[in-house]
Amino acid sequence: MQTRELGTSGIHITPIITGTWQAGKSMWVGIEDAETIRALRAAFEAGITTVDTAEVYGQGHSERMVAEALSDVRDRAVYMTKVFANHLKYDQVIAACEGSLKNLKTDYIDLYQIHWPAGAFNTEIVPIEETLSALNDLKQQGKIRAIGVSNFSRAQIEEAAQYARIDSLQPPYNLFWRHVEADAMPYCVEHHISILAYSPLAQGLLTGKFGADKTFPPEDVRSKNKLFHGENYARAQQALDHLRPIAERYHTSLGNLALAWLIAQPQTHAIVGVRSAEQAVDNARATAVQLSPDDLAAIDAIGRDVTDHLPDANPVMWNFG
Repeated sequence: MQTRELGTSGIHITPIITGTWQAGKSMWVGIEDAETIRALRAAFEAGITTVDTAEVYGQGHSERMVAEALSDVRDRAVYMTKVFANHLKYDQVIAACEGSLKNLKTDYIDLYQIHWPAGAFNTEIVPIEETLSALNDLKQQGKIRAIGVSNFSRAQIEEAAQYARIDSLQPPYNLFWRHVEADAMPYCVEHHISILAYSPLAQGLLTGKFGADKTFPPEDVRSKNKLFHGENYARAQQALDHLRPIAERYHTSLGNLALAWLIAQPQTHAIVGVRSAEQAVDNARATAVQLSPDDLAAIDAIGRDVTDHLPDANPVMWNFG
């Protein structure tokens, strides 16, 4: 699988990245560790050598699953993890990084990201300069190789960039959720900041596997996803019907069509979660789908039938409150 440079870091990452939110088990149902490990390993062997995790996913459980699956191929894998919004003071960042290094059984993290801006989820407001001072020191010590941010607006990235080289932004981004295009993407393109799109399949909605009447139990995070409710969900189902003929023409799945469209956007990579080895192998096939300019435009227009009707400008895809 061809790789692309992460920002200007010199680190090369795959267009498809294995996501591990679900590996932490918290907020997900039906997740088994043994299957998670098999899926992570299958993704690596299929060419997806980049994996994204976070300290908050199952309070380190996800990071430990990554280590269990990939420690013996660490020299060929790229590890990305994140420090949560409640750990953004200088000493907290240092301690969180040490915890992640221990969980991941490694002596360096390729990309260390601020998971949410200070103040998110009622956390303490910490000046970005303080947080980035810690990250710069970790980088100088060789414990991290690059610095990224997640869930930041353009204004927040611009502020962060005053204090450190920012090599990536991780936003929610998919064909049905595109707030980043109007806000941070132009800045990222101009400043060579890679966009690492999470929820690139809208938590499975873009695979077409959920019918019109599908509902989720309260413990499943998708029950809080704005795209799975009311008119948003109905429009998504109609859009999927329009996408199916395009997918059939390319002899690919709806999910891989959506991934192929996403990784064709400027500087964009897709972080795709996996539950099984079969899913991991299938995700890798998305990189072989080369969409024509006309089909990219057609898919774009179909997606806007959903995004243009979203009722609010809040870039967060879930109602967590």
